Amino acid sequence: MERLEATSELQSRLSSLSFSSFPGITSKQCDKRPLDRLQNTDISQSCTQSKNQADMDETQEDSGQHSEGNEEAPAELALGEGGKENNSAGSCQLSTEMKAQMPPLNPPTTWTSAALKELKAKLRTEDDSVVTVYRGDIMTVHVPTVPEAKKVCWEFATDGYDIGFGIYFDWTPVTSRSITVHISESSDDEDEEEEPEGPVGNGDVEKGSKTQTNSNLAEILPVYRQDSHICVQGGSHDFPGEGTYLLKFDNSYSLWRNKTLYYRVYYSA
Repeated sequence: MERLEATSELQSRLSSLSFSSFPGITSKQCDKRPLDRLQNTDISQSCTQSKNQADMDETQEDSGQHSEGNEEAPAELALGEGGKENNSAGSCQLSTEMKAQMPPLNPPTTWTSAALKELKAKLRTEDDSVVTVYRGDIMTVHVPTVPEAKKVCWEFATDGYDIGFGIYFDWTPVTSRSITVHISESSDDEDEEEEPEGPVGNGDVEKGSKTQTNSNLAEILPVYRQDSHICVQGGSHDFPGEGTYLLKFDNSYSLWRNKTLYYRVYYSA
């Protein structure tokens, strides 16, 4: 009994000594305001004044304080990560909105005709309707939309050999109504900004168009080799809005042969 009383008295003294080493702190404050406990504590002073038990209590309190700080850290990290995700989502949404401004393009209407000789004879009498697309070259015909029409139409044929053909649409606002022709070598054509976006290709016109870079352009018809030396190749496409059509006659795959091209492009209501 005497040992129990002595032990109880010793614990009471140690407890009173422990609390006296941390002035201004009560057990109630420790329960409700754990962060204030570190702010109101002079650790260096308590180390010199307290006994071994007080040092142990202080160590336990410091450990508890660090654990509380660690518990808050993941919440702050999660908030930061969430902020990054929101920014990324916002940029993706903006990119989607920009792409949504360009409506999807309908496929063209195409047809063929056996009246090859008749078309060639007729186009020989018209100016600039018969041209030579030299080996390794690409001829691009720029056809702007006009308010008086609703669609663009085309017909073409060649002598002796086939030629690649494809159509693209440039959404850039029209500044000129003139139909223009641009001739380029295949290496130059790959660097042009007037190339639409699309999947990576190998440059073979038998397997579709090549890599495209200009986001203002959309693909209507990939460049494929057409049997224009056997029958007339024709087609039309309804205006999707204001912009410029790019009709490409591609002879870049030919290493030796120039192609004589008979073509005409016109509008229709």
